[in-house]
Amino acid sequence: MAQLVLRPGKDRSLACRHPWIFAAAVERLSGRVRPGDTVDVVAANGRPLAKAAWSPQSKIRARVWTFDPEEIVDNAFFKRRIRAAVERRRLTCELHRQEGLRLIHGESDGLPGLIADRYGDTVVLQLTAVGPEKWRLAIVGALQQASGCTRIYERSDSNVRRLEGLEPVTGWVLGEAPQEALTILENGVRMQVDVVTGHKTGFYLDQRENRRLTRELAKDRATLNCFCYTGGFSLQALAGGASRVLSIDSSGPALATAIGNLALNPQLDGSRAEWREADVFNELRVLRKEGQRFDLVILDPPKFAPSAAHAERAARAYRDINAFGFRLLNPGGLLMTYSCSGGIRSEHFQQIVADAAADAGCEGRILRRLAAPPDHPVALHFSEGEYLKGLLCQVD
Repeated sequence: MAQLVLRPGKDRSLACRHPWIFAAAVERLSGRVRPGDTVDVVAANGRPLAKAAWSPQSKIRARVWTFDPEEIVDNAFFKRRIRAAVERRRLTCELHRQEGLRLIHGESDGLPGLIADRYGDTVVLQLTAVGPEKWRLAIVGALQQASGCTRIYERSDSNVRRLEGLEPVTGWVLGEAPQEALTILENGVRMQVDVVTGHKTGFYLDQRENRRLTRELAKDRATLNCFCYTGGFSLQALAGGASRVLSIDSSGPALATAIGNLALNPQLDGSRAEWREADVFNELRVLRKEGQRFDLVILDPPKFAPSAAHAERAARAYRDINAFGFRLLNPGGLLMTYSCSGGIRSEHFQQIVADAAADAGCEGRILRRLAAPPDHPVALHFSEGEYLKGLLCQVD
């Protein structure tokens, strides 16, 4: 097996069990190796450290499979890792009976570059690095065995694959497309999931618990949901008894799906829902000019900062959108605001929201910090896994 030799002093992050090895840490690679092959990682003094997947085109030159230099990375390895991840979800009480669930969460489950989400009896697989790409067949087999699902669809179409020298790959790898639209029941609300063209793997599973919280908060509150996508927060607000729910998104097809989701739930009062296709930033200015006010504002924008290099520009966008949100709140109103940008850390996000409140002339406080549910765990030594952060704020 080829050896990846680190530069002197560059083994400290691996000693702390961080799974990424950057190009600047590599002294040399000895032996013949192809993209995705497993290499032995050794310190400058030759001390064995780990086994990792080699990725020559990425700035992350290797992702660690195991910190046990003696462990063999083979089909059985992936069967063990995937079975263990699925079992952890099974043993987590609050994940019981969830029809939409993340089964594999990349590095935090010891499987870098691998995402797997389950919707009913369908698993959606996403491979974002050359390591899991090489083990595709083993991964598909292990997922089918561990989950018991009859269908697996691949959505390996994220932009990060190009950084690994990989082309997009999509399609059914096990079973066939269901004859009827795929739906899941989440917190008492039926939602359609488009695994083929929907965002991410078809749905934002990472906001499940925050949507449930919205339901608990919405009673008799006029609610504004920005970047509503297919209406997850909106329908939960209706289920919670919101007096009205205005939902805004720039995507017509997403809004059409949202309206269809409302129709799937006849128990909800659709007369309280309004949908607007518009640029959110512009529409918030319109709402301000109209003198509209709300008791609950939800801001769940797309990823403004995919990396730390984009943080400054993203901070301005987050500050602007949150300032608009604060200005539209009634006294005592609630703001649920989120960032899914990995380049924005939690402390930075709080400062951005505080600056936005100052811009809006608001006094307020944080009632709760919001995050992803336990099927999106964060490994203790991999803080980068904590990409979703949110705040529940109340204004005076």
